[in-house]
Formats: sequence, structure tokens, C-alpha cells
Amino acid sequence: MPLPLSDAERDAFIRSTLAEDLGDVGDITSAATIPADARLKAVMATREPIVVAGLALAAEFFRTLDPDCTIEIAAEDGARLAAGDVLMTITGNARALLTAERSALNTAQHLSGIATLTRQYVDAIAGTGATLLDTRKTLPGLRLLEKYATRMGGAANHRIGLFDGVLIKDTHIAVAGGITEAVSAAKGAGLAGIQVEVDRLDQIEPALAAGADRLLLDNMDPATLRQAVALIAGRVPTEASGGVRLDTVRAIAETGVTYVSVGRVTQSAPAVDIGLDFLTA
Repeated sequence: MPLPLSDAERDAFIRSTLAEDLGDVGDITSAATIPADARLKAVMATREPIVVAGLALAAEFFRTLDPDCTIEIAAEDGARLAAGDVLMTITGNARALLTAERSALNTAQHLSGIATLTRQYVDAIAGTGATLLDTRKTLPGLRLLEKYATRMGGAANHRIGLFDGVLIKDTHIAVAGGITEAVSAAKGAGLAGIQVEVDRLDQIEPALAAGADRLLLDNMDPATLRQAVALIAGRVPTEASGGVRLDTVRAIAETGVTYVSVGRVTQSAPAVDIGLDFLTA
């Protein structure tokens, strides 16, 4: 699956990321200690079991600083790798590769960390019929990349932002004057695919009667979720959300909900241990 960035967006991301490291004067350590014409071969490998994401983007950091470098990518995004497996091999100018190393590793470690944690959640609900969704709980500026990483881990994307999906939450309902008023206003604005958040069973019928196309069942325990699913009886898709953890996600999925959304896969995923070992070319 291609990265969700245009070439211009990718290049802007790489430039801004490198700028954090290089400032106005560049890599002063490499410039002082490494001959300008020295060459290195580097092997990027994982030191723990992971699901890969962001390899092509990581490779672009090396290509940006050394357009003549040679890169062999040995794994595909979304693949499960064992500790010790090689992700890519790079040969090129030593200064350039050393300068790009941290930015490339940070990108691969972060995105692969999200994909790895996401896969754990997906595996935990396998066979339940429920689909794992991500949320908007992402780092500013990295949403498209982080949501890409969740897809590499086997999840589906919820709405990307506030612009591409309607979710009427309790605050909208309170200000609008009620569920019926909020849904009617959304329909009156010509919006479709209206999802309504409910956190009590007695809100379900009013939301359905108002014309909700999907219900978000917020912070309900498994017993309450089962009751909610029974009341809805397949009339609209259902999504369980709120406080979902790896040790609770299967019980939630087994209640019969259509989706389970998990903010932790982007908000709390630890970086995985990927390293770059250098050899003289």
C-alpha cells in the first residue's frame, strides 16, 4: 500500500525532520571526523519481533542526503518480522548516511511501533467478527502517517479528521438541545453517514428514531454493550469506544459490536527497537 502522502508532502516532511537535526550548520561531528569521500554500508535490522511500517519513508532520508546511495529494501510494510531480520541495506557516502541515520530510525521505529501494537489488538479480537478502528488521537502533523501505520497493523481507519465524517457527541447534543435536534440539524445541513454517541441505553431509541446511521457506544462495560447490541438489533452498525485496553478488547468485541475503536494504538504505542549497523563499504 503506498504512503498516504503526495511527493510534495513527503519531501516537506523529510526536510522539516532533517532541519530539527541539522539546524543552520549541519552535522558538525560527522563533518569534523569523517573524510568527505568515505563510504559506508549500513544494515537496518529489528532487534525484536515487529510489524513493519514506514520503510519507504525511512529510506528517503538517506536518498535525500545522498542521491547516489544504493538501497535494498528487504521487507514490506505490514509484514511480521522476527528479531534479527533485516529491513534494508544502504550503501553510500558515510557523512550522509550518518547524518540521516537518526531521522530514518525515528520514523521506522515510531510507525512500526504503532503497527506492532495495532496487530496485537487485531489478533486479540480475531474470530469475533468485530473490526478494529483507530481514532484521531494522533501526534500533531503525523496523523496520515500514523493512520497508515494502523492499517499496516491490520486495523481500519475511522474518520481522518473533522472534515470527512459526522460524529455527534454529547457536547453537540447538549448545545443543540437534544439528540433529535442535533441529528435533524445535521441532516438539514445535507450531511450523511451520521454517527451519534450514546453513553446510556435510554439514548439508543431516540438516536435511531432521529435517523442516526451509526451509534458509538461510549464507555459501556461488556454487559451493557450486550444489552445495547440487543436493543439495536442490527438496525445500524455499532462501535464500542472508550478506555479499551489490550486485556479488555476481546471481551468488548465478543459483545457483538461491529467496531471497536482504540486510541491507544496511536496515542500510547512504544517505539520498537530497530537499529542501524555500519560497516566500511
